[in-house]
Amino acid sequence: MDISNDGDNAMITIIGAIDAIKPDVECTVYDSESIDNFTVVWGNAEDEIERSVIVKKYNDMQEEWTAQEYARSRQSAYPSIEECLHAILDDDLTALQAKRQAVKDKYPKG
Repeated sequence: MDISNDGDNAMITIIGAIDAIKPDVECTVYDSESIDNFTVVWGNAEDEIERSVIVKKYNDMQEEWTAQEYARSRQSAYPSIEECLHAILDDDLTALQAKRQAVKDKYPKG
């Protein structure tokens, strides 16, 4: 999924949606802050994609991004690789599993 990532403020972009439909297309997007008011200038006419197709792809990508919020939250909250390694070496897998389950409980799927 092609997203713009400005620190913690990741977002789906119109140009990302265009790229997901037709990679390597040459175009410039103007007024791209809003899915309702953007303009695309195509490098050549054969690359043009219908606006409705771009909007649908953008909305689908946004929906997928939102649906995966739990996974992004879990990833930053799970025990680190170092913590996992120590749990394995110290024969403390029960405590590790308890930490992982606490994260899953805090950030349930969907």
